Amino acid sequence: MDNPYATPSAPPLPAHAVATDDIAKALQGLQYPLRLSFKILALASQATMTDATGRTVLYTKQKLLKFREHVEIFTDSTRSVALADIRANKIIDWSARYTSTDASGREIGSVGRRGWRSMWRAHYEAFNPGDNSPDFSIREENAGAKVADAILGELPIIGLFSGYFFHPRYLASRSDGTPAMRLTKEAAFFEGRFRIDKLADLSPREEMNLLLSYLMLVLLERRRG
Repeated sequence: MDNPYATPSAPPLPAHAVATDDIAKALQGLQYPLRLSFKILALASQATMTDATGRTVLYTKQKLLKFREHVEIFTDSTRSVALADIRANKIIDWSARYTSTDASGREIGSVGRRGWRSMWRAHYEAFNPGDNSPDFSIREENAGAKVADAILGELPIIGLFSGYFFHPRYLASRSDGTPAMRLTKEAAFFEGRFRIDKLADLSPREEMNLLLSYLMLVLLERRRG
């Protein structure tokens, strides 16, 4: 017979809302819009993501020829605390898939580019852990802006100002078409700057999966505007 004086036990937390989840902790109190920035002229890709209060969300610094294989993500520029790790299943391939894991080795999700379909209009797919069908589709909303940005970016002098006028947008939607996040390139000199807006409710790991997917998208699309 149950003890009537025993302290009631709390109901178990669902798997996606474990209190000790380091990803949930990293996103706690996050205020949108976020800003993603990287140095254009740097020998190594240095990307920093901050929230509306200026708080650093994540930081990475990769050698230009290494980011396609392995990207290490940290909580700030000191690189003292690891947040996530992104590895490609293929080094050079249009259909490479990039899988991210947290500091404990648990999968956060993965993202891949849709091969030749992405040649002119970027199209990526993001997957939650264990899913073979994409949970999110990331599509470029205004391909003309990217093409103009890429063309003018190759011109002497004028190319330095191309990033100030053309602003590609990338919308992440669920498989049912519901918008979830949008990344927009912003005006900036000598620096790549992007704004990230959250458009729907997401679990912590879905949210981090999309943020890391956008980071990879920016790195991979860097040469294409």
